[in-house]
Amino acid sequence: MRYFISDLHFYHESLLTKMDKRGFSSCEEMNEYIIKQWNAKVGQQDEVVILGDVSMERGKKTGEILARLNGKLSLILGNHDTYLKDRHFDSSIFEWIRPYAELRDNKRKIVLSHYPVFCYHGQYRRNEKGEPNTYMLYGHVHDTQDERLVDRFIQETERTYHKPPSGGEALPIPCQMINCFCMFSDYTPLSLEEWIETDKKRREKMRRE
Repeated sequence: MRYFISDLHFYHESLLTKMDKRGFSSCEEMNEYIIKQWNAKVGQQDEVVILGDVSMERGKKTGEILARLNGKLSLILGNHDTYLKDRHFDSSIFEWIRPYAELRDNKRKIVLSHYPVFCYHGQYRRNEKGEPNTYMLYGHVHDTQDERLVDRFIQETERTYHKPPSGGEALPIPCQMINCFCMFSDYTPLSLEEWIETDKKRREKMRRE
């Protein structure tokens, strides 16, 4: 099974009371909770792609905490992944490290970036049933004003019709952008199917408020 998650921010003390307001009494409490949630879901043979911003600590402590996580880990580079430059960090703990990736998942294309990509590669692709066939998974913006701006873009795009070059009727432009921010899944890595459902419910609630 392949899972995704973003912006864990291990050891990021200010996020406990500012911006995210994660509500833990300490980084140690937060770290242990994330590890518990992660290992309750992920098996040793599962793959987890982290969409950036793993840890605010230096190499040694970051390596120690990653070693406690189940699964085969891969990383999309985030702006806070500076521990990678620390000579005490063993980057072989990751299966691969990339600034951007495109993968296949159950006959669907997934575009992976730490930052939201509004006009992503393959956005207009549909399957044989005419359903959108490409998903853009991102992180970085957490649950901030920027995420509200992303949602406004998604809604505007979905209201815009496009006629395929091959002909046929005009259809709404697909915009399958999913924010894999760890707090949206209670710090649990999720599969693409699970993120699709989680994102749908979250955006419906957000738009009602």
